[in-house]
Amino acid sequence: MTDKADEIAALLAPTVAAMGLELLGIEYLPAPGGAVVRLYIDVPQAEADERSVGIEDCEAVSREVSAQLDVEDPISGNYTLEVSSPGLDRPLFGAAQFARFVGESAKVALKLPQDGRRRLQGRILRVEGDAVAFDVDGSELVVDANNVDKARLVPDWVALGLAPARDKSGRDARPGKQKKPTR
Repeated sequence: MTDKADEIAALLAPTVAAMGLELLGIEYLPAPGGAVVRLYIDVPQAEADERSVGIEDCEAVSREVSAQLDVEDPISGNYTLEVSSPGLDRPLFGAAQFARFVGESAKVALKLPQDGRRRLQGRILRVEGDAVAFDVDGSELVVDANNVDKARLVPDWVALGLAPARDKSGRDARPGKQKKPTR
């Protein structure tokens, strides 16, 4: 997150927490004519199995946060406020969120190049302090979480049943989708 995003997150996190939700992070995207402030909210991890964020939660947080931003006025000029659930390809903000998803794959954009790359995709191996270790193409790459510009989980679409499984030859392996042998 940027310094402005960190400032806004620190301001709004208690409000979101008071509503029984967790502020995962904020994207602050300044642009000519008006910035975009995008909040990602989720239910606390302890409740994740029982419920998920719904449109009603996003609307309620939007109302509360909008009023707070009007009073505190941390953003000069016009802005658009968006409140979102994390979704399947959830964004990751900070080392603690990477730690929660050890074993999952993530796409990461770095602020400063590391080992000649600014982008990587790999499985999260472990998190030690602010250091996040990834398996990238069979090699381990350790990245400082403070050097992460943006990161998102990469969902396993096949496991979710949203993409066709492939057999060794690359054909669709779902039952009933194989071609019948010709006689």
